[in-house]
Amino acid sequence: MLSKALSSAVLGIDAYIVEVEVDVTARGLPFFSTVGLPDLAVKESKDRVRAALKNNGFDFPLKQIVINLAPANIKKEGSAFDLPIAVGIIAAEGLLEQSMLDGVMLVGELSLDGRVKPVRGMLPMAVKARDAGLKCMVIPMENAGEAAVVDGVTVYGVETLTDVVKFLTGESRPEPSRVDIDGLFAKLSVYQDDFADVKGQEHVKRALEVAAAGGHNVLMTGPPGSGKTMLARRLVGVMPRMSFDEAIETSKIHSVTGMLQPDAPLIAARPFRSPHHTISDAGLIGGGAVPKPGEVSLSHNGVLFLDELPEFQRNALEVLRQPLEDRQVTISRAATSITYPASFMLVAAMNPCPCGYLTDPSHECTCTPRQLQRYRARVSGPLLDRIDIHVEVPAVKYRELADKRCGEPSAEIMKRVDRARAVQLSRFRGEGVYCNSQMKPRHLRKYCAVDEETNSLLENAMTRLGLSARAVNRILKVARTISDLDGRGEIGISDVSEAVQYRSLDRKLS
Repeated sequence: MLSKALSSAVLGIDAYIVEVEVDVTARGLPFFSTVGLPDLAVKESKDRVRAALKNNGFDFPLKQIVINLAPANIKKEGSAFDLPIAVGIIAAEGLLEQSMLDGVMLVGELSLDGRVKPVRGMLPMAVKARDAGLKCMVIPMENAGEAAVVDGVTVYGVETLTDVVKFLTGESRPEPSRVDIDGLFAKLSVYQDDFADVKGQEHVKRALEVAAAGGHNVLMTGPPGSGKTMLARRLVGVMPRMSFDEAIETSKIHSVTGMLQPDAPLIAARPFRSPHHTISDAGLIGGGAVPKPGEVSLSHNGVLFLDELPEFQRNALEVLRQPLEDRQVTISRAATSITYPASFMLVAAMNPCPCGYLTDPSHECTCTPRQLQRYRARVSGPLLDRIDIHVEVPAVKYRELADKRCGEPSAEIMKRVDRARAVQLSRFRGEGVYCNSQMKPRHLRKYCAVDEETNSLLENAMTRLGLSARAVNRILKVARTISDLDGRGEIGISDVSEAVQYRSLDRKLS
């Protein structure tokens, strides 16, 4: 007898419907075959399904069983098909009517005792179930909160295979899972780190405010202990709050990597990712035999912080160029090509020299000019060109540390950032651009026009500092953001002067 159950699988960060067809035939010797490009985890499901059926009071048919996972031209991986395969076998044996399975998405891994265990990627599966117009999802209880975030699809969390059969036959009707989105946002969008904790470093705070207002990349240079990491961790607290669409898109990436927690099924705060400098290029960008998202995608809509920038592998840093420009990562393999979103702010930190004390008046630098040149050459010019703001972070003096007064809180800085972002959203409405850092050359010509005096200043800066055309464009973008922060419609010479000051490494390496 033939039965069909609906399930889902993830490709990239989006899901697609998988039709699980089960054919049970009494003729011939018993065997169990799974077709439709299954990986090893899918093929192993036969043993989990056999034990789960037996331990929940169902007979496993000693017949010819063929499982087809359609569409058959896409490779299937993972253990999420255990539940629909088991239910399909039960239906093929006549214990369930096919009509009971119509419009129901079944997803879940089975343990040997029949418990339904959580799987990765439930959020994009819920989005697909809603878009496909399915009437409900029957999924593991631990995944129910994650799927219930999506409005427009009814989600039922179950704990055992027996619960699933009782639900389908109508013997029991559990309450659908629900999530208070507003309450979840209020709970999960709280930032613990505040700029009020930072002593001194006012010009660095100003640079980070400009970066947050325009979505600009930042490189901080300073001796050890000057507060570079402390400042970077507080940047997400002054960026605009996440919208629901941004939260869903970011959460989908974390869902497919299995990083969403049952008590936090939505990423409501902008992510802050800080990988160690020993990370590989595949770990940073994404990759693997079946491509998985890397740190640049996990920091989507947030901040990617690279501490000790020159210590990262050269090839890992160079592969950052494409996502910094395109705001997405395309990973190509022989079987498939997958694109992951990667719209993040890059914040990097480095010492001014190998020993770290070149700019510290309290310590003597022991580096030779050759050591200094080799150290800075680890960060290539093309990568530096893509970083809009270079700012020096000096060592903090004791009197600044001993000052009992708190600095300006993040909430006040965020108000100014929000006003500047509102100006940019109004300016670029309908153009697919959301902040100044994303401007294309046509936007620069339209919105970053300068007078003759300011143009002369730019020409002198380009000549004296040896700036590339890309660096000059980024100066104009930063100047546009400074003007927006200060509430001016036109870019003035003071805006460009401040933006030029944020190219300290160009100045030192020229």
